[in-house]
Amino acid sequence: MANLKEVRTRIASVSSTQQITSAMKMVSAAKFRRAQNAIIGMRPYAAQLNEIIADIDTGDGVLTPYHAVRPVSTVALVVVTSNKGLCGAFNSNVVKLALQRIEHWRSEGATIRLVCIGKKATEQLGKQKDLQLASYDELLDAPAFDSIATLADTLMDDFAEKKLDRVELIYNQFKNSISQVLSCEQLLPVEPKKSVENGEAKANNDYIFEPSKEEILREMIPLTLRSTFYRMVLDSLAAEHGARMTAMQKATDNATELLKDLRLSYNKARQAAITNEIIEIVSGSEALKG
Repeated sequence: MANLKEVRTRIASVSSTQQITSAMKMVSAAKFRRAQNAIIGMRPYAAQLNEIIADIDTGDGVLTPYHAVRPVSTVALVVVTSNKGLCGAFNSNVVKLALQRIEHWRSEGATIRLVCIGKKATEQLGKQKDLQLASYDELLDAPAFDSIATLADTLMDDFAEKKLDRVELIYNQFKNSISQVLSCEQLLPVEPKKSVENGEAKANNDYIFEPSKEEILREMIPLTLRSTFYRMVLDSLAAEHGARMTAMQKATDNATELLKDLRLSYNKARQAAITNEIIEIVSGSEALKG
């Protein structure tokens, strides 16, 4: 009977876990829907901005301070993870890629500045030595454009003042509810987005520029960079909720399978115990008859 008690205890424990994972999956599904709508609504705007920049920047030498390419002595790595766990390999994949980029820039002799958005990145990468680390975990609690744009402005100002030579974004790009694309993008310096046809730069649309291209670019590039930064955070949030929803669904399915096996084991053990009792009763009765 002790064996039966152990199995019953384990069945109760797995059932409780199953209820928790199922509830977490439902919560993540609700948050995922909102995050998905946000990033889907943001992408056309970001794509249109990039198209306008590509039409303006046709390779005729019109540049801004954000286009300046110089030897990399100081690089900023913006690493976006989540504040919470239970989302599969979502965080570990980002941390691994960040460590690879850290080793790469160390081998290049560059000074590395880490900008962590998400507690998991801060916890894991904070163990690294000889790194300048800044944490902005609160941005994920309420991802407002103004607060995220403020951080983007800080990085842009440091780049324009030559305190930074390169800025990279490391995050999970949202693809769908069950898959994410691990991404490492260069934010600064800005790479010209010109369209090329037959080896020559060509604009997608014919614009009349008023004022000059340079003045327009000086206004458009910061706006585009802020939008890119904001889109990155929204991408990461949608990918996080999708990963957590998938992880909790798999945990719930595994708990269901485990419960089937445990109930089968319980029934077998119970049947064996009943059979043993019957045998003992019959044996005792036959002994009394003898």
